[in-house]
Parts: sequence; structure tokens; C-alpha cells
Amino acid sequence: MNPSQPTNLFQIERPDGGVSHAEVRQIVARACPEEAFRNKRVLIIVPDGTRTAPVGVVFQSIFDEIGTCAAALDVLVALGTHQPMSEEAICNRLEISAEARRTTYVKVGLFNHSWNDPAELTRIGVIDAAEIATLSGGLFSMDVNVEINRRLFDYDQIIIIGPVFPHEVVGFSGGNKYLFPGVSGPEILNFFHWLGAVVSNPKIIGNKWTPVRRVVDRAGSMVSVPKLCFCLVVEKNGLSGLFVGTPEAAWNAASDLSDRLHILYKDQAFQTILSCSPLMYDELWTGGKCMYKLEPVLADGGELIIYAPHISEVCVTHGKILHEVGYHCREFFTKQWDQFKHHPWGVLAHSCHVYGQGIYDGGVETPRATVTLATGIPEAVCRQINLAYRDPKSIRIEEFANREDEGVLLVPKAGEMLYKLRNPPGWARCEAL
Repeated sequence: MNPSQPTNLFQIERPDGGVSHAEVRQIVARACPEEAFRNKRVLIIVPDGTRTAPVGVVFQSIFDEIGTCAAALDVLVALGTHQPMSEEAICNRLEISAEARRTTYVKVGLFNHSWNDPAELTRIGVIDAAEIATLSGGLFSMDVNVEINRRLFDYDQIIIIGPVFPHEVVGFSGGNKYLFPGVSGPEILNFFHWLGAVVSNPKIIGNKWTPVRRVVDRAGSMVSVPKLCFCLVVEKNGLSGLFVGTPEAAWNAASDLSDRLHILYKDQAFQTILSCSPLMYDELWTGGKCMYKLEPVLADGGELIIYAPHISEVCVTHGKILHEVGYHCREFFTKQWDQFKHHPWGVLAHSCHVYGQGIYDGGVETPRATVTLATGIPEAVCRQINLAYRDPKSIRIEEFANREDEGVLLVPKAGEMLYKLRNPPGWARCEAL
């Protein structure tokens, strides 16, 4: 059953992407009245550069509203396990110039989350085995420690700003996900990513009430600092919806709009998909979204090509492990669990999501379909990590265009729009999560 939601929600919807800056400022003024934030220390949590959204417009509106009356107004980047951002990159994320940083925003602290530094984390509780069994629908029964960036507790108010899109691990991004895994410690991060992999990407992505969302929201309830969440729904280059309230309430409303705007339904699966990565994905760790969002429409025995000449790294943070483990289907790991359980579960989950569905039987792994890298990653490395290879120079994008009736799909900017079949096969069908 879906949890009940609070009613204190500020929102505006324009599905054509037409929410104006003036309307954003009006919503901010209502949600962040000066008198409520006077002399308070405020921490704003924002995504890194791998999420498309007008974060800067919202940040600047909040600053204009409470920047002079708050005792502090700082920014923490919800990196998860992504690479730290330079100050220049954070300013670009906030859409502020170097000159504005030196003048208007000079007192705003800019911080990166550090997920693997114990000195930066604090333990706020444990979700015990019995509750994990309930939240996961019986898939797991284990105690999970909940750690989060200790910096949060230096503030009187947390404000989360971030977009909502269909997501391979949790169903729809946004809300408490900017806390977990955005600014969390590794144990809960690894646990719920693997939980999502066990359920599988096709059964998770684009579904609201998933076991992973239940875990994320339960962890979010342990954060005692008051939280206000700005959930953004982006359509192409425009803002189609802004929802402000508790992380749960804002996400609940935003995900409904995302469901309507960010899922494209197809009547047939495709034998060949050219999935073109935008430049914001600068390693396979994030570029894997070009597979996640298209796996539901990839035909059995088909080929999905991740076209990204600019990607030359598997993963800066986890590359060593991925080069050792490689990319495999879920059964490859679950049927050899003693061999792999000591690796970070979040890395194993990423491996499964990129590789896609398959079977492992009698020591032989058989993928449902082929995932091919047409990137700057050398062929030898692709073979080593168990993915197919194409020379990106051999790809002519125009040759894949306008051929859907032949079973060929071109996606010029992959990674945020989800493609699904109107009548999905059993392996992709979400029944009761």
C-alpha cells in the first residue's frame, strides 16, 4: 500500500516545459519565507553535473529570498560515489559566474560529499533484519547500518534541490534519494543498490513504490534535521513541474508527472539500438544509463550500442574492481555468491544493470541481448570486462535514423527518457513490488 502523504505542498505544473523563472521565484517565496529562516544555518543539497535540471535557478531564488537573513547558507553536492567536483564545476552547476562567486556568493560554502571517508560520516541508526525483510518483500534479512555525511547536523535546516526521472535502482529518482545514496555512507548505499539489482532494472525502473524506495524513505526518516525538498521535473530544456514540501510529498507528486513525461511507450522491441551518450556522462559508470533506460525495448538476441566516443574510463572510483569482476548478469553472481559477496554490492549492481538480463547455467553465461561499447575504451578492455566492442569511428549515426519499422532505434540523447513496451514480456513486467 502506498504511504499517505502530507498535504503541505507548493507546486506548479506546465507539461510543455513552460515554468518561468518568475514562477520559480514565487514558489520559493512561499516555501521559504524570510521569517522562517532568520538566523538559521541552512544546508542546500544539490546533484552533480550528471543530472539535467535548472538547479541554479532554484538555488539563486532561494539565496535571494533568505541569503541575507540566514546565519549560513551552504551547498553540499550529493555525489553518491561519483567524482568530486571542482569549485568551478560546482559554480557551473549553480549557474553562477566566477565574478558572482567572488562577490554575491562569497560566503556560501561549497562542499563535496565524501562517501568513503569515515571521518566525514556519522551513524544515525540501524534498520534491523526484521524490518529489512519487510521492506524488501522478504528478499533480504540483515541488519543495515545507516550512515550519512556528518555535516548535515551542523545545520538547522536542509533544503534538497534535484530533478526526478525514472531510475534503474529506486524506480524514480529524487526526494530522499539525494540523501541516500547522495550523501550517505557505503553500507546502506551498497545494500539497496544490490536489492535493486536482485529485483532487476526492468522491474524497478519507472515504478514508484519499489522495495528500494521503501528502504530509502526509511533511512530518510532517521535524519532528524528538518528537510524541505524541491523536486524538479524537466522536459527537454524547460521546467515542466516544481514541487516543494517534505521529501516524501514532493517526490510523490513529481514522480507522477515524470511518469507522464519521461516514459515513451513502444509497440515493438528493437533488434538494434544506437544509444548516444550525452557529454555529461564522462565514464561508463554514469554512461550505463544509456542501457538502463532502453533495456525494456531491447529485443531478445538484439544489440544495444552505447555510442560515446568521449568516454575513455570504465569508472575512476570503482574501475579496479570492475576490471577484475567484469560485467555479468545477475545469476552469474548469485549462483557464485561466495566468490563475489566480498566485493562492494553497489559495484555488482552496476555490473548487472549494464550487462542486462541473462542466465548462468553449468558454468556458461548467456546474455539475453548484447551490449556493445562504441566508446574511447579500448577493445582489449571491453573484452576483458565482458562487453562487446565497436570502433566508434565506424558508427554513422544517420544510418540508424528513421528505421524503427525495420527494428532499428536511434536515441540521440540517451539516459533520462525511459523506453518501455506497451505489453512487456514477463522478465520486464512489474507485478507486485
